[in-house]
Amino acid sequence: MPGRTPVASRATAVFAYGAAAGLAVDLVLGDPRRGHPVAAFGRAAAAVEKRLWRDHRGRGALHTAVCAGGAVAAGALAARAVRGSRTASVALTAAAVWAVVGGTTLGREARAIGGALAAGDLEVARERMPHLVGRDPQALDEPAMARAVVESVAENTSDAVVGALVWGAVAGVPGLLGFRAVNTLDAMVGHKSPRHRRYGWASARLDDLAGWPGARLTAALAVLAGGDRRGAVRAWRADAGKHPSPNAGPVEAAFAGALGVRLGGTLSYGGRVEHRPVLNAGGRPVEVADIDRAVRLSRRVTWLTLAACAGGRILTDGVSKDAVKRRTK
Repeated sequence: MPGRTPVASRATAVFAYGAAAGLAVDLVLGDPRRGHPVAAFGRAAAAVEKRLWRDHRGRGALHTAVCAGGAVAAGALAARAVRGSRTASVALTAAAVWAVVGGTTLGREARAIGGALAAGDLEVARERMPHLVGRDPQALDEPAMARAVVESVAENTSDAVVGALVWGAVAGVPGLLGFRAVNTLDAMVGHKSPRHRRYGWASARLDDLAGWPGARLTAALAVLAGGDRRGAVRAWRADAGKHPSPNAGPVEAAFAGALGVRLGGTLSYGGRVEHRPVLNAGGRPVEVADIDRAVRLSRRVTWLTLAACAGGRILTDGVSKDAVKRRTK
């Protein structure tokens, strides 16, 4: 009808088209081999750490604020610079999505390790493991490597894809860049090494908060897209809280149930052995073929996330417009 207000706002359309384009580019190209923006951010954050580091939480909080705040500010300035052009805004969103998501590279690395394991070449698999997981590959046999890859695919589906799209839907380009900055800072300083136990505390806690909604959405969509919905729900409810990470727990438990496999158990990080609770204890041990199944589940979750985020924005637009109409009557 003439004069009728469209259901989706301009900002919602920009996000939906831009995110779809960015995911399509990632699907075709994966991560850039050189000059990756996340790597550039990591170098800048490392330089800031050299200047600020003290064995103190306050210094670590300042580091987090400077680096994550700088990423958000850069995103806001870029979005403001192109706000007069819808085409430029969509292009900027697409570029930001491509820069911050890593679903295709995640799948390629996982499948490369799976291919080496299937060929019986454990040494090649061990050489590639550090591209995907932080565990000591020399301490892993074939079943342990397959399990580590499936766990990494599950966790990184949330960290490298879903969480970014959620914050992109909430806050546009600043949300995309801010989430990736927080997640990268957690990987750099958020671990419990002697150097970063205090200094990285703020980054780790902020990453827990930023990752909370994306992790729950990832788990819910794994239930929807997986082969065993009841098993995924059962594992999520029973085992998510056992995991030491508040966000990896729901994701890995839901993936374990959806795939019908058993995750968790003993693992080694740089010579430090951890005994983690078993997730979906009734499942079977992970096999090499489950790596490909996990990657395919991750991809389904990715595209469902785009639909959920775009749909959520459209619903929010509708509710907001209805509220404005009621106030103006």
